[in-house]
Amino acid sequence: MALQRSPLLFLLFWLIFQPANLSAEDRPLSFETEIAPLFADHCVRCHSPDNTKGGVSLASMKDLQANGYVTAGNPEESYLLELVTSQDGKPPAMPQEAAPLSEKQVALLTRWIKEGAHWPKNVVVKQKSKADDSWWSLQPLRHDFAALSQSNRNRGLKIDDFIRQKLSEQQLTLSPPADRSTLIRRLAFDLHGLPPDPAEVDAFVSDPDPRAYEKLVDRMLASPLYGERMAQHWLDLAHYADTHGFERDKRRDNAWRYRDYVIASFNADKPYPRFLQEQIAGDVLWPKNEQATIATGFLAAGPWDFVGQVETKSDVLRRAARSLDLDDMATQVMTACMGITINCARCHDHKLDPITQKEYYQLRAVFAGVKRAERVVSDSAIKAYESRKQELTAELNEIDYRISRLEGTGVDLADIVGGGNGLGTGAFRQGIDARTAKVQTRDFGALGNVKTNRFVAADFEFIDGVFIPDGQAGKAKIVVSSTGTTVSGLPATTGKAWDMIRNGPVASQHSPELDGINFTEAGHSLLGLHANAGITFDLEKIRSSTQLTDLQFTAKLGYFGAGGVFHADVRVFVDGQEVAKYIHLKRDDGLQQLSIPLSPSSRFLTLIATDGGNGYSHDQVGFGDPRLKSALPQKPEPAQERELKQRRKQRDEVASQLKSLGPPPRFYGVVANKTLPDVHLLVRGNPEAPDKEALAPAALHSLKMLDPELGTTETSEGQRRAALAEWITNPENPLTQRVIVNRLWLWHFGQGIVKTPSDFGYGGGRPSHPELLDWLAGELQRQNGSLKAVQRLILLSDTYRQQSRARDDQRGYQVDADNRLLWHQNPRRREAEAIRDAVLFVSGKLNRERGGPGFEDFKYQDAYAPIYTYVTADKPALWRRSIYRYRVRTTPNRFLTTLDCPDPANLTARRLTTTTPLQSLALYNNEFMLRQARYFAERIKSEAGSAPVDQVQRAFQLALGRKPSPQESSLAVDFVKQQDLFALCRSLLNSNEFVYVD
Repeated sequence: MALQRSPLLFLLFWLIFQPANLSAEDRPLSFETEIAPLFADHCVRCHSPDNTKGGVSLASMKDLQANGYVTAGNPEESYLLELVTSQDGKPPAMPQEAAPLSEKQVALLTRWIKEGAHWPKNVVVKQKSKADDSWWSLQPLRHDFAALSQSNRNRGLKIDDFIRQKLSEQQLTLSPPADRSTLIRRLAFDLHGLPPDPAEVDAFVSDPDPRAYEKLVDRMLASPLYGERMAQHWLDLAHYADTHGFERDKRRDNAWRYRDYVIASFNADKPYPRFLQEQIAGDVLWPKNEQATIATGFLAAGPWDFVGQVETKSDVLRRAARSLDLDDMATQVMTACMGITINCARCHDHKLDPITQKEYYQLRAVFAGVKRAERVVSDSAIKAYESRKQELTAELNEIDYRISRLEGTGVDLADIVGGGNGLGTGAFRQGIDARTAKVQTRDFGALGNVKTNRFVAADFEFIDGVFIPDGQAGKAKIVVSSTGTTVSGLPATTGKAWDMIRNGPVASQHSPELDGINFTEAGHSLLGLHANAGITFDLEKIRSSTQLTDLQFTAKLGYFGAGGVFHADVRVFVDGQEVAKYIHLKRDDGLQQLSIPLSPSSRFLTLIATDGGNGYSHDQVGFGDPRLKSALPQKPEPAQERELKQRRKQRDEVASQLKSLGPPPRFYGVVANKTLPDVHLLVRGNPEAPDKEALAPAALHSLKMLDPELGTTETSEGQRRAALAEWITNPENPLTQRVIVNRLWLWHFGQGIVKTPSDFGYGGGRPSHPELLDWLAGELQRQNGSLKAVQRLILLSDTYRQQSRARDDQRGYQVDADNRLLWHQNPRRREAEAIRDAVLFVSGKLNRERGGPGFEDFKYQDAYAPIYTYVTADKPALWRRSIYRYRVRTTPNRFLTTLDCPDPANLTARRLTTTTPLQSLALYNNEFMLRQARYFAERIKSEAGSAPVDQVQRAFQLALGRKPSPQESSLAVDFVKQQDLFALCRSLLNSNEFVYVD
């Protein structure tokens, strides 16, 4: 019988006859599994490309061989073995700051060298991070809380169950609940950022309903004030501002739409995953949703180097600036959404967390296809806006012209230069460049690239064009109109020019005042032009639009430069014919009255200033109150008076509609590059040292429950962002959920369950209540991403409602002085913006206007580096809530900065709270505070009358949310009698109780 062959039999024979293959001593060493870990654990921390102590790196074989540390095949000549071996009874020289290698480890190194010191070319030894994939924050959310659930199976788990469990381990208990007046004030500042109204306090304190507190929480969560308060926290994370920052710090006048999006999202309780998805890729995921597109302003909210990315001529500097820009985007997204310090891996593998340098650049590849820029909300929105604006503007102009005809006021040529209709709609100090006819707003000095006697047609409806004249001693025929009209007989000039032709004074003008008239004050206007410059108005178009036929030109002409020897020449032409001439006009000559009749057939009015033959220094010429009006003014008939009244009412209605239309539907966000650039790992983070391999977009590999792949090198930029947004908001991603509920906890307790809200890695804090953190994250999922629902759980807890004050001898101070276990509530100083808003609320001056462009509490001067000069906020437009403030990066508001308002150049997860003498001085002596204290006193007098007792009662209710104690009342009444009510108001606004919340 033939023997059948069996695979099992063959395996048995192989095992019997191959015993040597099973011997660890006889097989070659594996560098990857046996030697590389030795170097990674003991050597590369000090000997790597980033830290070459002793001039050697153990990241690769190159340095070891070059420096004679290893001689392949000869352990005796390998200096490396001497360093790790004890010599003459002395400890080994290396590792220098760690325990010596074991005998077994030294033996492995010896054997490796003896076998030829084989080091695969593709293997680079890297220092291991302190944390690995098993780090607590990278693990799935825990949903099983068996011990707590068993003891509370009848009612379900609550926040207090987790807190009490930890407290009981230290023989601690929760503190008693705070009184109702304290609770409503705490809630008001936490949810609205404002004090509660005294009437609301009284109603809540006296409400017998056992659910009164619960109903108060629901009302406050439903208020639009909630979004204004919560948005401030998120904008800190986005490091939002209304200027670029860096050297130029240029304006971003449409950035506010992102701010309003955040406010609206919080008020609508937008599901948190959707909130994040819109901000990362809303324009891709929901392209027809305008708000989702505006949401991408999140990616562009940080600072941007205009010089480095636009103005520089150096490709090296441009690449460096772009690298920093991509770093900012990637860092902001991962830090705000997931609490990961991804930017620590820009130059090398993360030292603390399991993030490689390659992963960092793969994340940057997600944003490589976008750049920051102003963009339209949508094409349809901008078309609809422009159409409606043109319609309303035309209607308003028609009404204005009819009113002007009825009143006989005519049109203002300075207003026309400012882009207006001649009846007050122009922008003050807007200018027209005499070289190009382009609109300019910033001030210019001496102009370059000047070409004289070149007429340039203007886009303005009533301005035909501009030019820079040079008469060439009367020889030149200068074209001054689009139809070829010329003028001659002008003197020779320097051919130089300065600044613009302006609606207002020219740059560096000596003074806008002459003969006692300040032409920048209300009721006056000034058409300013510096020699040498000329401008021509189209009289035919003005007549056609205004229906004014018998026109005359009137103005008060003057030399607005310095006195003394300085002078200029001024001429006025109608259709090329000179009708007025002033030679060597000086400041001492005062104002010259112009009244020039214009025939119905005249077409062009030309105004020219030349330098007078003595250079153009100080030659600032101005036509004060320059008007074209009817030469035959008539007193309106009764019917015309009735029409005038009707027209004025009609104008108010149309002007209101035009105002409500707001600015154009543009916002500051991200736009796609024309081409999608490759992204390479940058060696040591140097943009000039890219690795050869082009990287595909990818996320982190350490979250094992998620697929890190986000596409290929061919994936479009939009799909990259969409893939990252979906990866971040994947229900299985534990970090995203843990981070946001921890932020909510921070916002209501002053510290998070994890004390480092934007670092859940090895370098951050550890959770004080890890089970509670996961339970809250699970609740966020169960509540479909509702932040309000999670906040409601927090606010209704006994833990939140505790009083903040405790006896000095309580055990809690001995075992938990930092109150990490929350045996009492944390008293907190309010943020700078909340203090400012509270001051306005108490004084009665708070402007509740919501949304739209931010208010500017500064004077703006356009320049190479714009100048922002702050003013005291002392008018209603500047009394809006701080969330609506126009934020300047390089020139912050000093008052708010003193009170720890953060620098918007940096992402701020948790605000610093300092205590300095400057803060006391600012709160007591700042002009804003002094004026508001006066308004506060005036409000009290109006509401409480003249009796000091009643005034004190009302002052305490408004400022502190409670009535004064008998002792406080007595002392305060005496204080008011001795000083005055203003002194009491000033003191209350500086009290700890006003600045802090219990």
